[in-house]
Amino acid sequence: MSGGGGKPHGGTLVNRMLQNESEKSAILGKANVPPMELTERQVCDVELICSGAFSPLEGFMDEATWQHVLTNMRLPGSNLLFGLPVVLDTAREDLQKGAVVPLTFHGTTVAVMEVDSSWVPNKVFECKESYGFTTLEHPGVRLIAWERSHRYIGGKIHGLEYPKRYYPVVTPQQLRAKLPVDKDVVAFQCRNPIHRAHYELFMRSLDAPNVRPGSVVLVHPTCGPTQEDDIDGITRYKTYEVLKKEISDTRVHWAYLPYSMHMAGPREAIQHMILRKNYGCTHFIVGRDMAGCKSSLSSTDFYGVYDAQDMAKKHAAELEMQIVPSLDILYTAEKGYITVDEAKKLDLKPLKLSGTEFRKMLRSGKDIPEWFAFKSVVAVLRENMK
Repeated sequence: MSGGGGKPHGGTLVNRMLQNESEKSAILGKANVPPMELTERQVCDVELICSGAFSPLEGFMDEATWQHVLTNMRLPGSNLLFGLPVVLDTAREDLQKGAVVPLTFHGTTVAVMEVDSSWVPNKVFECKESYGFTTLEHPGVRLIAWERSHRYIGGKIHGLEYPKRYYPVVTPQQLRAKLPVDKDVVAFQCRNPIHRAHYELFMRSLDAPNVRPGSVVLVHPTCGPTQEDDIDGITRYKTYEVLKKEISDTRVHWAYLPYSMHMAGPREAIQHMILRKNYGCTHFIVGRDMAGCKSSLSSTDFYGVYDAQDMAKKHAAELEMQIVPSLDILYTAEKGYITVDEAKKLDLKPLKLSGTEFRKMLRSGKDIPEWFAFKSVVAVLRENMK
């Protein structure tokens, strides 16, 4: 396999996309139930299965696999790590075992699914195992309880064409071909606009002790649905595009991931590592409270600051991915961005700007300090507010 890092999860990069028209016609001819129109979240999963990003999965999980992944965080049989179940929900009662259903998105048939499992899940159990919580204060619990229908179906997927999106998407195979084969590839995951501190974090990752000199960083934002109060996907994509032009650094590669966030904390960190392994990355930056979230009532954090890092470190060797813990950095007038420890040694006080203050300044039109945010990103965010 050319380009990128080591072997994909399970050893083989899955490709569920049918390559010729006769194969596509044949599988469409087997359809025996009306098409199922996919949601934005569902089509993200379909695309990641078809492209091999969810390797070794060849389709949506059946009931036994769903149960096993929830209980053990592993796939049955192979015993491979897998952070969260990948399932397809439906309200339709005709999608039982033996159904062959075309899957459409905005009216275009993107895949065909051969249903081999249909069940009504215990969603309380699913939430408890996936997130560690069952309260509706957790956005992931609301996703399972409110957004998903009452029935899940599992079975193999046959891809016909990728969904049309407002952002460009490359498959794991395509990205591996673009990444250097003889260098470490450090993946940076984000779901929000990138500000100066984020930039400092992923650039400094190239100097980490376990990263070889001359390596590259892959900025790989998730562009699918996230939690309710996040900035919308189109705006996020626009901020990445202007920043990509502003940075213009050969050490920085960019790609967009059609993944739907669960805000599952530690278990989602494992999911992100598996995805980036399949895309050819060798290292993964694990941020403080990665994929974490707060209570919608009390604003209390559901996960500890280092829970995701601890989970990632625990399984890094097995996944054959190296972890680059996110540095604890701050900005000082005297030295710019430095680590917290350096600031303490030098007795320097940090300059701070909270998210709430930043949003107020955006709305009011006040100048936002360049040490906090890139001008190009601020311009996009302000334009979106109009």
